[in-house]
Amino acid sequence: MKIASPFVVVDNCTEEIEYYRSVLGGEVKIFRKQDDKVLNAELILGSSTIYFADSTAAKPSFKGDYVKVTLTLETEEEFRQVYEDLTTDGTIDNEVFEAPFNGLLAGITDRNGIGWVLSNFRS
Repeated sequence: MKIASPFVVVDNCTEEIEYYRSVLGGEVKIFRKQDDKVLNAELILGSSTIYFADSTAAKPSFKGDYVKVTLTLETEEEFRQVYEDLTTDGTIDNEVFEAPFNGLLAGITDRNGIGWVLSNFRS
């Protein structure tokens, strides 16, 4: 089995990973630091992991650094709460809309320039 996980590079990683934890829940693990910069951290969300590092620790940057994170949320309430939290200091790329698969979709760029595609599938 292959598993793909996003690797998010931000300024002020320690502060920002806590921001994402406050929005998404989960558990933060910081594995390696160099001075005050995070080299390797994880936000564990159930059976998923988002990896993080400070931007100054993740040099050089490469073409293709821009990646969107797709996040599927179990309930409409959870979907709307994460949407609200991420758009507070971010921008809305695509308003919440009814998707053809009987669910909700939205596109957001958060305060760190990370693109998110949020989805909720109704049963």
